[in-house]
Amino acid sequence: MALKKYKPNTPAMRGLVLVDRSELWKGKPVKSLTEGLNKTGGRNNKGRVTSRRRGGGHKRLYRVIDFKRKKFDVPGTVQRLEYDPNRSAFIALIKYEDGEEAYIIAPQRLQEGNTVIAANRADIKPGNAMPMENMPVGTIIHNVEMKPGRGGQLARAAGTYVQLIGKDSGFAQLRLTSGELRMVPAKCMATVGAVSNSDNQNINLSKAGRNRWMGKRPQVRGVAMNPVDHPHGGGEGRTSGGRHPVSPWGKPTKGARTRKKKKSDDFIMRRRRKK
Repeated sequence: MALKKYKPNTPAMRGLVLVDRSELWKGKPVKSLTEGLNKTGGRNNKGRVTSRRRGGGHKRLYRVIDFKRKKFDVPGTVQRLEYDPNRSAFIALIKYEDGEEAYIIAPQRLQEGNTVIAANRADIKPGNAMPMENMPVGTIIHNVEMKPGRGGQLARAAGTYVQLIGKDSGFAQLRLTSGELRMVPAKCMATVGAVSNSDNQNINLSKAGRNRWMGKRPQVRGVAMNPVDHPHGGGEGRTSGGRHPVSPWGKPTKGARTRKKKKSDDFIMRRRRKK
């Protein structure tokens, strides 16, 4: 998909750059593969805001995506590619030979009419899924499971991918786009190819209102607040916020390590690149 640049006919269109979605399906999604989606406004079951800067936004239907690809040895034909408001990647509607339909994350170069299959061994073609133990080293993959049967968790966002760089002692060695090298059980499923809509990173929304349509509210800098509202607040004139940047609750931020769950640290071969 290419990018669309607009003439500055109005202030809202000055600098506007969007992804050209003219080749995607223009109708509604398959009703049996959708569910209702309630908005939380960033609030938990007690009504308290736990995720700031959320609220509003356009009403959405949730498309049920097949992240597990457990329908083995049944070829499916790509009926169409669709836009999904719940994720940055495009999705593909698959119709299997037995008549069942499912949505999958659309990889790059997958087109209407192509055939995909999930099997123990399959061709290395975009959209085909198989355990990583049966893939050749060097394959570009996405929608990678971290535990067998759990469903894909790694490389699901637009333009992302993982490279299979080795196999050893029942583990697949992966290179993530962050630069991290990680081991995952080789019996885990993965899908061949990189995720579609790689131009998603190049869009320019051009106005604040377009972010509001996506359910994102304004973000106020801590240095612009009063001392009662933020540790960076207050001061005479313009201040930079002090020597050590912290969150509103005093925790170090902007680069400080906050990871507490060490469950999978043993499987990390090399940490991601530091910015």
